[in-house]
Amino acid sequence: MTATRRLTEAEWRIVEEGAARRPLAPRPTEGARERVNRRWQEVLQETRVAQTGVQILFGFLLSLAFTVRFHELGGFDRGLYVVTVVLAASSTAALIAPVSLHRCLCGLRLKEEVVLAAGRLMVCGMVLLALTVGCTLLLLLDVVLGGALAAGIVVGAVMLWFALCWYVTPYRLRRRALSRARDAGPR
Repeated sequence: MTATRRLTEAEWRIVEEGAARRPLAPRPTEGARERVNRRWQEVLQETRVAQTGVQILFGFLLSLAFTVRFHELGGFDRGLYVVTVVLAASSTAALIAPVSLHRCLCGLRLKEEVVLAAGRLMVCGMVLLALTVGCTLLLLLDVVLGGALAAGIVVGAVMLWFALCWYVTPYRLRRRALSRARDAGPR
């Protein structure tokens, strides 16, 4: 029987440095069918994550109209509430659409088209979700802080953070990867 022990931090660094120096093993070739199936599974997993968040937020927003304090809101806040609920409903539709696409087109050998359309709907749904979160924050902070200007400044900062996390960072990583692939050229 062999005794196992935990590696120290220094030992882990040595292992990681050695792994970093070794060239990556080439990926086994992935056929078109395997690739589209893998991409579909990824879309489904992303949809599960996004749907949960938007459905919870949408349910919360729907319940607000039935609270006692809702009737005390001014015209701006009521209008903002309506816009927010419409954005949440639209986001919900876009994020659940891949499921409907798959169900309606299943068996027609259109999986690649479904994956592309589902990806576009996911991006649209995420933009709508970010706008929903921004409007929800604006509504909440306007009531709590008592002014749209202060709320707008905070929401602007939060929306900038959303843009950096959800769009700018992936775009920069994508550009860097494409640049590396272009520089490496065909092998």
